[in-house]
Amino acid sequence: MCSSLDLGMLRRPKPTDSESDLLREQEKFLASGSQSAVNVVKRPDKRRGEKPGSDSEETQENRRDVVTIPDLPDELPSLTPAPPKKSRFKKERVHFENEDPEELLDRHDTHISAVLSRIVERDTSAVPVSFPAFTSTAFPKVLHRSTVEKQATVPGSRKSIFARQIAAQNAKSGGGDLKVSASQASGSSHVVPGSVDGSILVSGQGLGPDSAVETFKIHQENQTRLQGMSQSEILEEQQKLMAQLDPRLVEFVRSRKTQKASSVPSTLQGQVCSDQPVSERKALGTKLDSQEVTMDVDGQDETEPEIQPPITEKELPVKPQKEWLHMDKLEPEKLEWMRDLPAPRRQSTKKSMQARFDFSGTIIPPTKDLPTHLGLHHHGEEPELAGYSLQELFLLSRSQLTQQRTLALNTLAHILSKVLIRSFQFHRKWYSGYILAHAGEYSSSLKGSVLHSLIDAGLLFLLRFSLDDSVEGVMSAAVHALQALLVSSDDEECLDNMFSWLLGMAAFPLLPSTQDEDEEEDEGLAEFMKETPKQKEARKLDHDVARLDVVKGLLKMQLLQRLRYILEVVRPAPRVVLDILQILIRIARHSTSAATQILDCPRLMETVMSEFLPCSWTPPTSPAPASIYGLPISMAVKLLRVLASAGRNACARILNSLGGRERLSLLLAAEPSELLLEPAEAICCNTEALRLWAVAASYGQACNLYTDLYSVLVTTLQAAHKLSSPSEALLLLELHRVKALLVLLTQVTHTAGCHQELQSDLLSSQGTESLPPPPVTWGHVTGLQATLNGLLKGSLRALDDPGQRKSALTLLPSYLNYLGAFYSQLSVQNSFQPVQCLQELESLTSEVLLPLISHQAVRSMAESLRSCSVICKHAISGPGVDVIPSLPVLGSFWLKTDPCLFGFGSPLPLYTALFYLLDILTTIHRGLTKKLDHGSVWDSETSLFSSILLSDSVLTYLQSCVGAMPSVSHASAWLLRHEHHLLYLLLRLAHRLVPVDPEVAKHASLFHRVALALLSWLLPGSEYLAHELMSSMIFNHELLPEGGSGGPEAATLAELELQEKSIPPSGLGTLLSEALAHLPSIRGCYLTHLAHMEPAVLSSRDRHLGRNPWLSSQLLPELSGPSVPSDWPFLPLITLYERTGVSEGGGLQANSLPSGSLQSVTQCLQWLLLLESWREQALEHVPPVAKLARLACVFLCSSDLFLEKPVQKLTWALFRGLTRPSCLQALNLGTPPPGLASFHDLYSALLAQYEAVSFGDTLFGCFVLLPLQRRYSATMRLAVFGEHVGILRSLGVSLEQLPIALENFTSPPEDSLPLLRLYFRALVTGALRRTWCPVLYVVVVAHLNAFIFSQDEVPQEVEATRRSLLRKTYFLTDEVLRSHLLLYFLPEQNSQLGFSTYEQLPPIRARRLESVVGTEKGNDGDR
Repeated sequence: MCSSLDLGMLRRPKPTDSESDLLREQEKFLASGSQSAVNVVKRPDKRRGEKPGSDSEETQENRRDVVTIPDLPDELPSLTPAPPKKSRFKKERVHFENEDPEELLDRHDTHISAVLSRIVERDTSAVPVSFPAFTSTAFPKVLHRSTVEKQATVPGSRKSIFARQIAAQNAKSGGGDLKVSASQASGSSHVVPGSVDGSILVSGQGLGPDSAVETFKIHQENQTRLQGMSQSEILEEQQKLMAQLDPRLVEFVRSRKTQKASSVPSTLQGQVCSDQPVSERKALGTKLDSQEVTMDVDGQDETEPEIQPPITEKELPVKPQKEWLHMDKLEPEKLEWMRDLPAPRRQSTKKSMQARFDFSGTIIPPTKDLPTHLGLHHHGEEPELAGYSLQELFLLSRSQLTQQRTLALNTLAHILSKVLIRSFQFHRKWYSGYILAHAGEYSSSLKGSVLHSLIDAGLLFLLRFSLDDSVEGVMSAAVHALQALLVSSDDEECLDNMFSWLLGMAAFPLLPSTQDEDEEEDEGLAEFMKETPKQKEARKLDHDVARLDVVKGLLKMQLLQRLRYILEVVRPAPRVVLDILQILIRIARHSTSAATQILDCPRLMETVMSEFLPCSWTPPTSPAPASIYGLPISMAVKLLRVLASAGRNACARILNSLGGRERLSLLLAAEPSELLLEPAEAICCNTEALRLWAVAASYGQACNLYTDLYSVLVTTLQAAHKLSSPSEALLLLELHRVKALLVLLTQVTHTAGCHQELQSDLLSSQGTESLPPPPVTWGHVTGLQATLNGLLKGSLRALDDPGQRKSALTLLPSYLNYLGAFYSQLSVQNSFQPVQCLQELESLTSEVLLPLISHQAVRSMAESLRSCSVICKHAISGPGVDVIPSLPVLGSFWLKTDPCLFGFGSPLPLYTALFYLLDILTTIHRGLTKKLDHGSVWDSETSLFSSILLSDSVLTYLQSCVGAMPSVSHASAWLLRHEHHLLYLLLRLAHRLVPVDPEVAKHASLFHRVALALLSWLLPGSEYLAHELMSSMIFNHELLPEGGSGGPEAATLAELELQEKSIPPSGLGTLLSEALAHLPSIRGCYLTHLAHMEPAVLSSRDRHLGRNPWLSSQLLPELSGPSVPSDWPFLPLITLYERTGVSEGGGLQANSLPSGSLQSVTQCLQWLLLLESWREQALEHVPPVAKLARLACVFLCSSDLFLEKPVQKLTWALFRGLTRPSCLQALNLGTPPPGLASFHDLYSALLAQYEAVSFGDTLFGCFVLLPLQRRYSATMRLAVFGEHVGILRSLGVSLEQLPIALENFTSPPEDSLPLLRLYFRALVTGALRRTWCPVLYVVVVAHLNAFIFSQDEVPQEVEATRRSLLRKTYFLTDEVLRSHLLLYFLPEQNSQLGFSTYEQLPPIRARRLESVVGTEKGNDGDR
């Protein structure tokens, strides 16, 4: 072997080397003197008494060569990757100083070679040898089972027949004496537990071959000792043992006794118990029995099942025959599985049980006894209960059997569908996973969330893996389960019905509202260091993405590619195809990005277009064909429509690249009855084609089809008033088709109205890029107005016919929406003829609108406005909603329980369309608001449309909306958006009628309060409405009647009554009058600060005004809350603070303010004063602590802004409003203000700013004093008297200037020892003086006086501090301070000192002082 020290001289042997070459290399190695890699170690055999270094012949003969390999580990390798165990006994081993280290190493040597060399044969010299029994035969007799005697086996014994036979022979040969001894022992008169079967605890292990005999001897000795003891001695020893032993050991002994007692035959147990005296049995078993009962009560949550006897031969379904091999002996324990299952047990306590479901997804109560042929008992746990738990279904879904996997996935699909549609017919309170049983009765409630449990258990991955299964049945079941998870048929139905509403085709993307953790990680990073969303998405794992967003997680798992494979290659059954299309629709509703991924997926949309929207097809031979490949499917057209709603680019790809334009022509050119499809499916295909075209027309696309299909459209429109169908279902489908046609015509009209503007822009662009004008002009749509006007009159007449009323109410909103769109675009055309148009509007009003408003059917719908309002309902979601944040749904199934919310009886679509048309008419013809209607059914001597505003139902509805605060979620936003639009249109009409109608003007304040509330409710996509509200209504003095009816004067009088005589009034009336005079400039201020919303306002304006060519998408912005924050009145203050108040390093700035800041702050404070005085309800949803924090920005954003006179006056007025007793009670500084981590952080900044720039300002000082009230946290008082004690010199707020009651600072007594020590130190050191800080001087004196003279029982440390401070107070050299601290009585805010004093100490206080400072000094305290 080569040496490691001389690798350059020696080489390794090669296969071609000869023997002489090897010898030559060996000589060279020996000559080099290098050390070999392998050493030969000669180790002595210590078992033979050899010593290291002995050279005896025997040692030489038995010498062994031990080969040691350096790379071989010294210890045996561990079989498990567990950390090495440390023994606590190893540290306690005794080591002697003269102990040989070599022997110590050899003793603990764990080397493999040591183990292999230490194999020692067991010593058998002491083992007795028994000779075999002599027999007369040559071989021992063979044991036959037929000749084996029946022996009583112990229950639970696992011994084989052969082992029992050998044990019986041993007992016959050598166990006779033991039997006799046992029988003698059992015959004694005093029997104790354990005397029948021997010792319970002593097993005899380790006592050698005679362990059984030794064990019995020990047992006999124990029995003898027990027999010689009295009963009291036994109990005393038992108590001693119980006190000394570990309780766990005691439990172990009792468990051994229970096991041993259960193995004793019942007859023998009865004999033992009967032989034992009753008193002894009671005494011995008192403690054990009581423990057993407690365990039984605590642990036994169900009624115990009856113990059934072993199965007999008569109970067998098949009788065994004699000729059957090995079946001549009955083995009951092996036949138990053939016995009938026991009946389900009723629960007796509130123990939770696993929820079990049948194959249809219905929960099975645990007490329900179902037959076994249903297949619901084939599970391991709780075999007597029918149904499968979620855990068992997950286990079954991974089975190797195809049928079991399919069954599990189908059952999960049924469970998911019933979770989403609330089909569990049980209690309204929802839980999942466990069923609660109470008092033996099934309470029909679930605990937890089924959806959460399934998602957390990995349902998404299970379904995704199942989609990859090669078996079509499993694949189809997985698709069905995925459809049940993602798709809500109720949501889709409601969205389809809402399509015909005003702006109904726009919808919110179904994006989860949870914030990504990565956004928090990026806070504070530079822009170049932040990752793009795509980079973050690629870095995440599938599980992390799916946890936050289920749809994103599925897209990351390449779900689209797998669905394309199933559609293109597998070609599954019709139900699977429809499920896949519904899944794609749900993914497309997720976001624009998800819709784009569907369009970009290779061959996915091409497969859908070629297979399910073919250009030609063969009519199906049956209503339910075995395959729908090659047939048009309405669900495929709907998929195109939803994809087109994601954006104008996606719509263009569908129409041009995928052949959508040709499919539209094909499906719309013929009547539904001519499409060679099943009637319902043909109508649905035609309806979805119209909706797809309407979406395209909303972008200004596919309008050239209008001229091609004009005759077909007009024919269908003219037949709308005479709809007839053989069934109610087909009639409903026909109504949807007509509404889709009206939506299409409305969008085409909007697009045609923009042709003139786009044509002008194109001519004036001079070669620059501009939008092309649409192919449809205004002249193409002018002929539709007369037809629609006639249809509207026909619907009005149909309201009198009960048979046609439902259809008329369904179509009326669409007619009104079209007329509103037509007249809104007519007014901006060059061909507009004002005189003719005004005459048409007057005719429309008198002949249609007024009769419609006064009709009983419409008035009854107005009465249901409040009951059907989503805003007025506190709980928008149904009681059975089971949703998860990562998979938002609309939760529309609860609408079915309330038909007035959504359906033909809902007032929302009709009244929105009616007020929309009224708004357009009054905008064009302003004279309609001034004319009087003397023949109105609603009222007399009112303007034409005042009656609808002054009705009791509308006024009640508006009053209910003022105090509401609807919660924003996906389950409510899709309806809230339409109700917000209804309120906006109603307020627009009221705004026009208030100046001209005195009756309407009486409710101006109500309309203004509703407008203020609506502004903070508007959702993303409604920014244009918010801009219009602020421009026309929010700052309109006509909607503030308090300003013209003595409101400022009344405010001044109220202030005089509330203020103390010593506090001068703030001139509230004058301030309010000035604010009213500056309302236009205040409006400009707020519009300027909301200028960052301009892009959103313009996009929203294009949607609301029908500017289709400029519209980019029908998907609204992401639902992240209201578009305008609820504290928007404080926006100028917050903006100024963010710009100037805090520097990048976190410190405060004192730079000069930007130009116009003083005016902006003044206008903001004026508006806040108006709201707090006359519209307090508008700010009630802003917490008082948030108001205080926002007002503090006046002091933090500049060094001298708060010193300006107008700012001082307005801030004083607002501060007095915040410090009213009712407001102070609601002010909770413990809750952090919105946008801040805690109020203490803001207060620290306020203290630092006060020290720097306050100049002793009284207003600033009051803001600093406010958080020092006793009921607030002591941390702020510690901050003043600890870190910022210097401000006490300049905090000169007088008691008369303090707008807060002094008792709020002095009561209850202070209990913080560190703070009390700081109080005393500030007084003694002179940091706090009455002339500098009179308010806090009174507060500190009051708390110290209450503390030093308190005699309540307190801990020793507090008592020592109390006595120490009292002693120090007594020996103060400042006589005035000493007198104040000792003789303080009560606070008096109106007195010059601020508190009253005793003339002399009361007796109880004098005795307290005497006990602390001594007898000789006691009388000096009376000075």
